[in-house]
Amino acid sequence: MAGSGGLAGGAGGSQGTVGGPGAALRASRAPVLFAALVLGAYCLCALPGRCPPAGRVPAPAPARAEPPRASRSPGAPGLPVASGSGRRRFPQALIVGVKKGGTRALLEFLRLHPDIRALGSEPHFFDRCYERGLAWYRSLMPRTLDGQITLEKTPSYFVTREAPRRIHSMSPATKLIVVVRNPVTRAISDYAQTLSKTPGLPSFGALAFRRGLGPVDTAWSAVRIGLYAQHLDNWLRYFPLSRFLFVSGERLVSDPAGELGRVQDFLGLKRVVTDKHFYFNATKGFPCLKKAQGSGRPHCLGKSKGRPHPRVPEAVVQRLRAFYRPFNRKFYQMTGQDFGWD
Repeated sequence: MAGSGGLAGGAGGSQGTVGGPGAALRASRAPVLFAALVLGAYCLCALPGRCPPAGRVPAPAPARAEPPRASRSPGAPGLPVASGSGRRRFPQALIVGVKKGGTRALLEFLRLHPDIRALGSEPHFFDRCYERGLAWYRSLMPRTLDGQITLEKTPSYFVTREAPRRIHSMSPATKLIVVVRNPVTRAISDYAQTLSKTPGLPSFGALAFRRGLGPVDTAWSAVRIGLYAQHLDNWLRYFPLSRFLFVSGERLVSDPAGELGRVQDFLGLKRVVTDKHFYFNATKGFPCLKKAQGSGRPHCLGKSKGRPHPRVPEAVVQRLRAFYRPFNRKFYQMTGQDFGWD
C-alpha cells in the first residue's frame, strides 16, 4: 500500500519532492534504462536462433505415386500427394539466400512444379542444427520419386561462414540458388520486419551508422547481409560459379514467369510454371498465384509479406547507396550479371 501511495503522490505532483535527490536520480535514469531494454530486445531478435526441436519441423508429406501426375493434396498448395512410394533424399538444390530477398515467394512458386518437392519450413541444418547429423537432416525431407528434385530453403546459409564447407561435404554437386535484392531496400525491409516484432527500436539511421553519425556499421546484420561479394567469396572456395544461380528479387516481382523460367532451366526441368500462373496484386505490391494447387482460389503470401516500410530520410538512403556501390560492382563482376542497383 505504501508503494501505491507513493506512486499516487508522484502522479498528483504535490508530493513530487518527497523522494528527495534519490527520486530525482531514479527519474533521470528512466529514459536510459528504457532505451537499454529496447536495444536488448532488438539484439535478442537479431541473433541467430537456436536449432528448433525435432517436433517443431512438420513431418513432410509422402511422395505422390505414378500415375496420375495431376493429383494434388487438397490442403497444401503445390505439394503432390503420396501413396507411400518414393524415398527421402538429400536436397539436390538449396535456396541459400538472402533474407528479405524474395526466397519465400520463389519457394512457393516452385512448389507448383510437379517434379519439385520442397520442405516448407526452414530446417537451418547447415547453420544451427549441424550437430544433429545428416541422417536427421534427411529424415526431414519429403519423399521423392526418381526424376523429382528435393529442395529446401534457409536464407541464412548464404551469410554463414561454415555453410559452404558443410554443404560441399554433403554433396559437391548441390545446385545453389541465391535470391538477391538491392541491398539498401533489403536492409530497410529487414529493419521493418524487426520493428514489427520490437516496437520502439531506434531509427534505421541510428542503427545503420555508428553513433548515428559515423561510418556505416557493418556489424549490424541488416547491413552486413547486403555485402554480397564478400559472402560469395567464401562460397567460391568450395563451389564453382557454375553451381550457382542468382535470381533477381526485383525481377521476381516484375517478371515472375521469366525468373521462374531461368530457375527451371537451371534445375534441368521442363518449364511448367509460366506467366499463366500469376497475377499482380496491387494491394500487396507483388505477384500472386492465380490458382493455388488443390484449390480453385487465388493464393498470395501471408500478411508478413509486403508490409509497408518505415520512412527513411533520403540522406540516409544516399549514404548507404554510396557505401554499397563498390561492393555491388564487384558482385556484378563476380556473377557476370548487372542487377541495376546503382
